[in-house]
Amino acid sequence: MQFGKVADPGGVHFSLPIDAPETKYILEKNKNDLPFEVFVGCAKWNRTELKGFYPRGTKDELSYYATQFNSIELNATFYGMPKWEQIANWRDKTPENFKFFPKITNTISHFKRLIDVKEPISDFCNAVSNFENKLGMAFLQLHDNFGPKDFERLTTALKDFPTGFPLAIEVRNAEWFSDLQKNEAYCALLEALGMTNIIVDTAGRRDMLHMRLTSPVAFIRYVGANHPSDLSRLDEWAERIEKWRSEGLQKLYFFVHQNIEVESPLLAAHFICKLNERFQLDLAIPAKLDTQKSMFDEL
Repeated sequence: MQFGKVADPGGVHFSLPIDAPETKYILEKNKNDLPFEVFVGCAKWNRTELKGFYPRGTKDELSYYATQFNSIELNATFYGMPKWEQIANWRDKTPENFKFFPKITNTISHFKRLIDVKEPISDFCNAVSNFENKLGMAFLQLHDNFGPKDFERLTTALKDFPTGFPLAIEVRNAEWFSDLQKNEAYCALLEALGMTNIIVDTAGRRDMLHMRLTSPVAFIRYVGANHPSDLSRLDEWAERIEKWRSEGLQKLYFFVHQNIEVESPLLAAHFICKLNERFQLDLAIPAKLDTQKSMFDEL
């Protein structure tokens, strides 16, 4: 993932900012006694850089990946409208507790820019509904130049979204974060519709680390910088998740990217260990192959 990449990660102040004031209110309002639902994974299973993650002779990478992680951020659906047959094929390759988090097709978000998208949204939702109980939450990533000036268009598209279909939104235009009034209008829309505000942690766009939840779900896209600070950043995230859980967080969806993806499974495994310790979970720890080298091995 190249979004937010910087030339010198060592010069970035990576500490997490304080929570937006509304976050605690949202969590406490929705607090309940249900078990904590946690899904941690990577964004891809078939990148060349990830070959070292798979045992020699692996013929079906998704099937192996799904034995190591309980979820995948499914970016493949961004590049073309998925067919239900492909969705069913992916579904049937994974165990019962596995979840897919598909990205909405770029025809809807980037090319049509949410104009007249009721039919393609319906087509997308119909296709990914074939994940059945393995559908986690779809997410809509908007173009960098889709800003608050397009708020009315966003409102129409989200209100037309199929009722009850789990959805998270990622806005990227800087004005969504710099204009507090427009940001709050956007967040209020998501709250009213029960939709989740995605948090992105990447070196070059610290404004997207807004710490503003709009539901009792934290959907976090973490982008490591292939730098030793990646581990301490994840440790700090584990602390913040513990705080949010005490306040009422119900679900955590956390996906690890890297500028160079080779270490994504290793970072995700590190984070899973931290969550298991803090929350007495029994999430599987992805295996590390002897051939899988990392810049973190000597730390």
